[in-house]
Amino acid sequence: MKINVYQVDAFANKPFEGNPAAICPLEEWLPEQAMQALAAENNLSETAFFVPDGDGFALRWFTPAIEVDLCGHATLAAAYVLFEELDYQSEEIRFSTKSGTLSVVRNGDSLRMDFPAQQPLPFELPVQLVEAFATTPEDCLKFDDIIAVFSSEEMVRNADPNMSLLAQLDCRGIIITAESAEYDFIARWFGPRTGIKEDPVTGSAFTQLVPYWASRLGKTEFRVKQVSQRGGELTCELVGNRVLISGRAVLFMRGVIEIEF
Repeated sequence: MKINVYQVDAFANKPFEGNPAAICPLEEWLPEQAMQALAAENNLSETAFFVPDGDGFALRWFTPAIEVDLCGHATLAAAYVLFEELDYQSEEIRFSTKSGTLSVVRNGDSLRMDFPAQQPLPFELPVQLVEAFATTPEDCLKFDDIIAVFSSEEMVRNADPNMSLLAQLDCRGIIITAESAEYDFIARWFGPRTGIKEDPVTGSAFTQLVPYWASRLGKTEFRVKQVSQRGGELTCELVGNRVLISGRAVLFMRGVIEIEF
């Protein structure tokens, strides 16, 4: 069996920035175990697979360890592959996913994703989180991820958490965030329970962060950055119960997987 694969740097202006994702277009689904094995072999934070589905595509995302319900950067990367590599003609792509229908629109030299807003709720601060970061955040919330709001951007940029302690927390991942001098806010995302020590850029995290910061800052449009080692810039807008997330993508590699299942 031959499977085309594309590696795309999402939320990047040039290669070696943003978050790399592997994208595998399929005519029909592979067995779930096969997709998980390919994601583990690719060893990127996400490998996405899509198949034709009516007038759009069905899309699934796998980390090296598990299938996830929502992923932003691999959705952006999948749309990039369709637009730039597979000559998709419409200006909008609709993906059916475990998180409902997601759309991506070509908007000049960037792509704009339309995701559901996920309002985090106040959450009792876990002892493991305080110990992992050796500091107490000023606020703690939770939706899919636990969100720790720090009092300064330096605390976010310089954080070096204890991953074994973070792995004890019952959540998808841990977001740390703070206001920023250059951006509206910055963030980082850690996911040891999903097989990802630190994700370079986590689009789905901003579906939780944007509602929080909209309430706190009294605005709905944001210029933000995920300050991982690779880093990635996004623009976000809260529109009702949706979050519009925009960014660019860059192709790093085209390839063919040859394997028997």
